[in-house]
Amino acid sequence: MNAPATIQAVNPTERPNDLSLDQPLNIAVLVLPGFSHLALHAYLEPFRIANALAKASLFRWQIAGLDNKAVYGANNIAISVDVTTETLSATNAHLNQLVIIAGEQVDQQHTPQLHAFLRRMARRGIFISALGTATWLLAETGLLADTPCTIHWSRLAAFSEVFRKPRIRETLFVKDGQYSTCAGELAAFDLAVDLIASQAGVTIAQEVCRHAIVDGQRSGSNRQTAPSGLSYANVSEKLVAAVQTMEANLDNPLSMDVVAKRAGLSRRQLERLFLTHVGVSPAKHYLKMRLDHAKRLIEGTRMPLIDVAIACGFISSSHFSKCFKVIHGKTPQQCRMEVPAWVGPGLG
Repeated sequence: MNAPATIQAVNPTERPNDLSLDQPLNIAVLVLPGFSHLALHAYLEPFRIANALAKASLFRWQIAGLDNKAVYGANNIAISVDVTTETLSATNAHLNQLVIIAGEQVDQQHTPQLHAFLRRMARRGIFISALGTATWLLAETGLLADTPCTIHWSRLAAFSEVFRKPRIRETLFVKDGQYSTCAGELAAFDLAVDLIASQAGVTIAQEVCRHAIVDGQRSGSNRQTAPSGLSYANVSEKLVAAVQTMEANLDNPLSMDVVAKRAGLSRRQLERLFLTHVGVSPAKHYLKMRLDHAKRLIEGTRMPLIDVAIACGFISSSHFSKCFKVIHGKTPQQCRMEVPAWVGPGLG
């Protein structure tokens, strides 16, 4: 787990929680058959780099499995298991984080054994992160009831149909109390850097990004790089058309009559479609899309706020600020001030 000596160490200043060699953050990564090696290594490598930069064991990790047999990933490459879920359940060893990486057949991976294990970890108060499709498993245990969460875009539509209580978001990652969910793949890097920043400080988080040749961590609120409207693809082609029309006209909002016409619907049909499958009116959804776009611009660029407002179809800065606060719980100015120094365009 030691990093190459070529990594230049930095002075770990601005560290909110003073981690030391005898107090590392202990992470267990539960890999399930068909897991993504890309997500696994995108998540773990930042911790290796952080340890090397700080010249300290700030983070320790082990690979967990349902049994002690090697687990094959989606690319048919196997990884050995350091510890089993049975051992983790029985041991008194300190564990801070449990991370789960599942496979494409995640809907077939929920077993009584896994259910009991996840519930047991949750009762212990251990922080649990689900990468990619693993969000599905947390939802099946009931741990995400009424909790904001995300999942890989390929599963957004199915997840929304199967699970009604969790509040699904089409973002890179979501942290909510004890649980974190992530879109997986390269977004796992962003979630790891966020944890590094909170535990080891801003300086090390910045240096991890620099060493990885990444222009800053992407904010968790960034939208996944999924095709527009894909999360509704299995619901209705006309709903997809309406969403795509809205997204193509964020800077110059269209009336609902025009949106309906371009989607081949009547105004009433459009309203009914959105209320049934999205849960809000098309006008409210359109407004949220524009304000979500504004938040991404504020967090990922240095555009003046007035330019952000115009780019999202607002003529009045006061109206923009008022609407933004209703949706995001803070003003655009407050949002800009909260952007950490290590946040940037990220990997893409």
